Amino acid sequence: MTEGIKHIVAVASGKGGVGKSTVTANLALAMAAEGYRVGLLDADIYGPSQARMLGLADNTRPEVVDEKNMKPVMAHGIQAMSMAFMVDISQPMVWRGPMVSGAFQQLLNQTLWDDLDYLFIDMPPGTGDIQLTLAQKVSVDGAVIVTTPQDIALLDARKGIEMFRKVDVPVLGIVENMSLHVCSECGHAEPIFGEGGGERIASQYDTRVLGQLPLQLSIREQADGGKPSVIADPEGEVAQTFRRMAREVASSVATQNSSGPSISFS
Repeated sequence: MTEGIKHIVAVASGKGGVGKSTVTANLALAMAAEGYRVGLLDADIYGPSQARMLGLADNTRPEVVDEKNMKPVMAHGIQAMSMAFMVDISQPMVWRGPMVSGAFQQLLNQTLWDDLDYLFIDMPPGTGDIQLTLAQKVSVDGAVIVTTPQDIALLDARKGIEMFRKVDVPVLGIVENMSLHVCSECGHAEPIFGEGGGERIASQYDTRVLGQLPLQLSIREQADGGKPSVIADPEGEVAQTFRRMAREVASSVATQNSSGPSISFS
């Protein structure tokens, strides 16, 4: 059983390239800005990106407490753990599913999380064996699904929702990324990836849209630069959108489960 965690929220997407990791980092930082103690576990073993997004150097390593346990790395006021802290991230992780699952369990269980209100897990994209294993082995309070309005992304988002429903994990809501592009020159707004997709999925699966994010250069630049929007521009519109999302997540988790989860491994 993992100690020191009250609530666990998985952030997932049916496919890659929809901005899941950027959303996870900003959502975790927004929750911290709301006054909660927050951790972020980068469970994307093959392509860990949270270390870069949190502004941590490539050679960052956690403090080892004993032969088994380690302390999370602090970044922008939140506790973080990632496979990027363990390996040379320039080298590919050529691992089979059971090895990845084992690595995830070690990152979760052997990290000395310090009295967290929320641990956000940045899940790998997709709905394959790895994702199912993680969902089955960790008792989470709920999942946030990240998608874009594109039909193909929405199709995969549905698969992600179905996966969590099969393992009895409540879906707290949908984050629709890249909803609208606003021209920086003339201000013209255009839904270049389509519109209304998030609302349709939310209605179909009896959940809600937590927020919609624009296709905006600054969001990408700030995340790549190690200072996500919530940190880089805390009073900006994007940061305020994430703050509203964080409050929605906290409200949904409180409704779903008033007590902290227990985590067991089979």
